[in-house]
Amino acid sequence: MAEYKRPTSEQEFAQNFHPKKPLMSDTEAYYESSRCLYCYDAPCINACPTGIDIPTFIRQINNDNKDGAAKTIYESNWFGHACGNVCPTEELCEGACVYNNSDVKPIEIGRLQAHATEKVIRSKKRLFITGKPTGRKVAVIGAGPAGVSCACELRMLGHEVDIYEAREKPSGLCVYGVAPYKLTNEEALDEMTYLQEQFGFNVHYNKPVSGRTELDRLEKGYDAIFIGIGLGGTSSLGIPGEDKKGVMGALEFVEELRNKHHLTPVGSKVIVLGGGNTAMDAASESCRMGAESVIIAYRRGPEEMGAYSFEFDLAKKSGSKALFNVTPVEVLGNGSVTGVKFIRNKTAYGKIEAIPGSEFVEPCDMVLLGTGQGKQVELLEQISGVKLDQKGRILDNRGRIVVNEHYQTNNPKYFAAGDAVNGGVEVVNAAAEAKRAAHGIDQYLKK
Repeated sequence: MAEYKRPTSEQEFAQNFHPKKPLMSDTEAYYESSRCLYCYDAPCINACPTGIDIPTFIRQINNDNKDGAAKTIYESNWFGHACGNVCPTEELCEGACVYNNSDVKPIEIGRLQAHATEKVIRSKKRLFITGKPTGRKVAVIGAGPAGVSCACELRMLGHEVDIYEAREKPSGLCVYGVAPYKLTNEEALDEMTYLQEQFGFNVHYNKPVSGRTELDRLEKGYDAIFIGIGLGGTSSLGIPGEDKKGVMGALEFVEELRNKHHLTPVGSKVIVLGGGNTAMDAASESCRMGAESVIIAYRRGPEEMGAYSFEFDLAKKSGSKALFNVTPVEVLGNGSVTGVKFIRNKTAYGKIEAIPGSEFVEPCDMVLLGTGQGKQVELLEQISGVKLDQKGRILDNRGRIVVNEHYQTNNPKYFAAGDAVNGGVEVVNAAAEAKRAAHGIDQYLKK
């Protein structure tokens, strides 16, 4: 029996995808901020990749200085509102809160952060003045968290910025790849509009940079170029039957769901292959879309999953079941998927070994591949001097852009940050890296 009824309207979809971290009211924010101890050498600051002065912005909220709180947040993280919603705060700032040592609920830092930034986005309050014009122009490839964060920081340093985005909307995974119960498209786009009005960078949509022709134009027209393209599509498993109807990437499923809402087709029996956070999101979403059965299948044990424990817990609470130590060997069906054939595994000295004769079939009518994303190597290899990681000990890391401490590539005119460099982490990591990359670009331009 499904935990959720299949939504047939926008209202039912909204009910099923109720925000995981709903916005606080002023009263809730006041009382929650009153709990903060304003620690000296606060561990929550050290746990934040962007180093937001968390005790300060919480005190500002408590003193009813919402604008000041938002400014404190944005000074460190240009995706302050998005990160307040999508950050794994349980593992980062809230996970480091001193209240955890006393078995007391940690401060809801993420929700307080979203509260303060939402207020200033709605009021369109101008908090920043861009730097004195330097006469230098920088091209940014990609309007995701890395590209936009770099653009904001460059504008604060006085440089002109043009962003070239392949799609019709900005924000990268914030619009196309984050579960709707974490952040809505409206919230992501509203923050993007706010940032663009604050900093005056230009965004050229539906303008993919896909080859030498576009790269030559950027190299001739700009003083520096920032690569913020993120990762590519879902990686295939390389097993028979992956091309059958009803098989799709988990990330592509999330994207379709964010744009089509209740009109997104979902199977009755769904199998999600993978153990990462995207796989957990796809499983949770399938349940919320009314699937009767959702199974997460992972080739190792639960302790080796890449997903955060709270994401797995959310998937289970939504109605998902899990199969561990199983490897898919074939997707079955005649045109459309009817099931997945698995073989059971055992782990010996860290390596997976199949158990002979342990094959079994799990019936389903939809398969979602949470198997990670590929790198955009085809484009990157066309940039002269940009070196890619070819010898990473972990196969998934190969194809990442190699940069120095200033996020500069071997081609001095090109800088990069975000998923294309780190292999795929969190929005907050992309924002932090891109901010540092902007200062690397600034130093390069001054020379």
